[in-house]
Amino acid sequence: MAQTDVLLTKQPASQTVPACELPPKLYDVARNTGAYTSSGLATAGFRTAKYLVDEWFQNCYAHYHQAFADRDQSERQRHESQQLAAETEALAQRTQEDSTRKVGERLQELHCWKSELQHEVDELVAETDLLLAQKQRLERSLDATAVPFSIATDNLQCRERRQHPDLVRDYVEMELLKEAELIRNIQELLKRTIMQAVNQIRLNREQKETCETDWSDKVEAYNIDETCARYHNQSMEVQFHPHSTKLEESASTPETWAKFTQENLCRAERERLASVNLRGLIDCILRDVAEDLRLQCDAVNLAYERRCEELEDARLKLEQHLRKTLREITDQEHNVAALKQAIKDKEMPLKVAQTRLYQRSHRPNVELCRDNAQFRLVSEVEELNMSLTALREKLLEAEQSLRNLEDTRMSLEKDITVKTNSLFIDRQKCMTHRTRYPTILQLAGYQ
Repeated sequence: MAQTDVLLTKQPASQTVPACELPPKLYDVARNTGAYTSSGLATAGFRTAKYLVDEWFQNCYAHYHQAFADRDQSERQRHESQQLAAETEALAQRTQEDSTRKVGERLQELHCWKSELQHEVDELVAETDLLLAQKQRLERSLDATAVPFSIATDNLQCRERRQHPDLVRDYVEMELLKEAELIRNIQELLKRTIMQAVNQIRLNREQKETCETDWSDKVEAYNIDETCARYHNQSMEVQFHPHSTKLEESASTPETWAKFTQENLCRAERERLASVNLRGLIDCILRDVAEDLRLQCDAVNLAYERRCEELEDARLKLEQHLRKTLREITDQEHNVAALKQAIKDKEMPLKVAQTRLYQRSHRPNVELCRDNAQFRLVSEVEELNMSLTALREKLLEAEQSLRNLEDTRMSLEKDITVKTNSLFIDRQKCMTHRTRYPTILQLAGYQ
């Protein structure tokens, strides 16, 4: 309120607050000092508290002027207040609309990133499931290689039971050793690939969890911003939060916020592509493993067939030689018997010739003559002795030949037995066992 103007004719009374501490408001009041003044000493006691008419008018005019000034100031203030209220109302409305629009734009950005994250999570889940299926194929393939390795080692152990001289390091054994080494290398490769797949599955799941956490945060932020976008001046849920304008030091900027999600998506995409490449590699590995094992199996089977044909051919030839040897033994036995009979047949003529010579050696005196009969008997005895010597030598040779034939027969029979045993091991045991070899689908992990 405007301060009321008062004529000052004397010092004011003492107040609670010293007058010097208040801002003084001074007025220049005209005093009566003319010819008709009443300030003389004779009227001093009657005019000390009274004013002149001019003073009274001046006081009224002062009140008029002060009232006019206060009203004018009040009108200006009301006008300015109304204008300020209208401006602030428009500004608040524009600001609220702009904030609502910004929140709407933020909702669109959140929805876009949320959709990208959801899409990436779905793709990671699908890719991880595919990689898990490939891992199961690797495990089935690794389990399937145990049967070929068992067959190869069992074949090698069975063939160690071959007898001399068939206990040789032939091409069948070379192919079996190559097969066992190939299976060991394949098993190591499959184990390493399984570990690589397990590690990639772990990375996929970590990136999936990271994207899901980011997606969950964005869903929560989306719900909050969506709630904020629905607020208006007539909402019942709004209230004063004086310290809500204070920004947290850990708050992100739009650039770091977008960069964070982009990096999560890039890492997830990188791991997903790595998983796709690993699945392709696993496909190639399993296909090559199945083909290599089946090719080596066919090579071993072919070596077995070739070796069995050689053993069968050798056994047939040995049996043929055995039959001929047996016939020769029979003929040689007859020959020995004939030689013995021939020697026996020569004994009687030798006895006759020697007896004649012995009897003729008893002829008396001059009758003991070296006549032609004597010479002929002597030559007959010599011829018979030479024949007997030749027959006995031939008999010794025939008997030695017969003994050699018997040894040969025994050797042939033993060799035939060895060949038969080798054929039994290769054909009946090893090749029969190899019929349990896994199929190419089992080796590829499909079964």
